[in-house]
Amino acid sequence: MTISEENRDFISSLIDYYISESASYRQIAGDYSPEIESVPDTAFGIIVGCIYAGFLQACQNQQLTPGLEEMQELGKMIKAKAPLIKKSILDPGQEDKS
Repeated sequence: MTISEENRDFISSLIDYYISESASYRQIAGDYSPEIESVPDTAFGIIVGCIYAGFLQACQNQQLTPGLEEMQELGKMIKAKAPLIKKSILDPGQEDKS
């Protein structure tokens, strides 16, 4: 089983949302400085965690249990957008929507 087109669209919109709100997540991460070593890396981790949680919640709402294949596919989707996520964290307001 692979991720449905509907869920794929949802994930893409979720990633775009977190890119647009990355400054907020950078601020949240900054609240834990100096306990953390890198504010941008922590913000990235928070965002990726939120995307995973959003996907799992969507699956639960649909009474689906994602398997390894779906989780790997999700990981690939996030990885493809990772440079945009990172750029939006490092340079808020300048994110490229391509």
